[in-house]
Amino acid sequence: MDNVQIGMIVSACLLLMVIVGMRVAFAAALSGLIGLIWIFWEKKDYAGDQFFWALEVSVKTAGQIPHSKLSSHALSLIPTFILIGYLAYHAGLTKALFDAAKKWVGWVPGGMAVSTIFATAGFSAVSGASIATSAVFARIAIPEMLALGYNKRLAAGVVAAAGTLASLIPPSAILVIYATIVEQDVGKLLLAGFVPGVFSAIIYVGLIIGMAVIWKGTGPSVKGFTWAERFKALPPVLPILFVVFTIIFFVYNPFGGDALGTPTEGGALGAFVIFLVALAKGMRWPEFKEALIETAKISVMIFTIIWGVLIYVRFLGFANLPTAFSDWLGGLAMSPFLTLLMILLAYAVLGMFMDAIGMMILTLPVVYPAVMALNGGVDVHAADSAFGLSGPMCAIWFGILVVKMAEFCLITPPIGLNCFVVAGARDDLTVEDVFRGVTPFFIADAVTILLLLFFPAIITWLPSLVG
Repeated sequence: MDNVQIGMIVSACLLLMVIVGMRVAFAAALSGLIGLIWIFWEKKDYAGDQFFWALEVSVKTAGQIPHSKLSSHALSLIPTFILIGYLAYHAGLTKALFDAAKKWVGWVPGGMAVSTIFATAGFSAVSGASIATSAVFARIAIPEMLALGYNKRLAAGVVAAAGTLASLIPPSAILVIYATIVEQDVGKLLLAGFVPGVFSAIIYVGLIIGMAVIWKGTGPSVKGFTWAERFKALPPVLPILFVVFTIIFFVYNPFGGDALGTPTEGGALGAFVIFLVALAKGMRWPEFKEALIETAKISVMIFTIIWGVLIYVRFLGFANLPTAFSDWLGGLAMSPFLTLLMILLAYAVLGMFMDAIGMMILTLPVVYPAVMALNGGVDVHAADSAFGLSGPMCAIWFGILVVKMAEFCLITPPIGLNCFVVAGARDDLTVEDVFRGVTPFFIADAVTILLLLFFPAIITWLPSLVG
């Protein structure tokens, strides 16, 4: 049995373990360790006295991963981005955003739901975690929508879908993870997520307005605010704009010249500013402690998944499965675009059984090289490529597509985490209510993904300015 066959068997076992309910981190680590032992022992022709040698080498190989990989400078962005979101909540920025959005756009059909989308998009600019975003707005936006007569399923669906915007709009923890896995520039990927994130929010808004116009009473508007009240609602949200511009200037200087620093430094400065705002707004030790603990919980969860999956990734390298998969895809009698579409559909199916981060980390080591090969290679020029993109731009384009698919998986049954979070935040909601309410947003996400697929410039325009 060759290494590729061993890789396929172990990978199938991993998927089986995940489907039956084993945590991705532990299933991946166990599969990777078993696979390494199998490959090393196979090299010794399965000699009985060589099993413990294979075990020792495998354990040493796996044991090097936590430090060598998780000490990456780019990964320090993840806890920073998550902390910004929790501090912003205690600084009252979520309520300020929702209040401002309600006063400025609440008059349109479906006004309160539209306000929720825009407020969530704004909060996503200071929150790197979709789950945290959904939990916060489930407590703020749903009661106001219900008070206006919104159907509770629609109200819950709006919040669950809007929460996914935090995956694309920088600062985004999941974009940092993608950049780390495929070894791409974090700054360019963060820039690339901005326009598609705003674009997704606009598609959501269009869907809500269309539903409110077609089905009268679906989404009542909110009127009666004066211009003075609208302008008065803007100053409390200025700290968010400061964080957004800080991160942009630390990634890319729009006025020319070098950036002011690194994305990590920009994230740290943004967290410090929001920390000062939270203190000024009355945050004290209990709230600060809660923000630190929740940040630590989510960060540890993410890092544990990365650690476990990277053991499996190390095994894939020994099994040579990524190369074999790339060769197989390249030999299919399909156009590169159709092949890529099939890959994205596979992500949609896989997301029904796995969380977004685990799904990305497990698949990208195999899928990413295959997509790059479909385009013509890592160093291909745009004129010679299959997708009309240079190698670096194809990596960014595919990254945003994958992250958008991860967003989609956050609201698809039966695993959609955002739906469980929203249901858990409200005693009057069941998970079934949220899944039903979020169903129309599947259409919006499908439209967004297709537009991003066929019009790559939506993604690549902003990072192309960096050069």
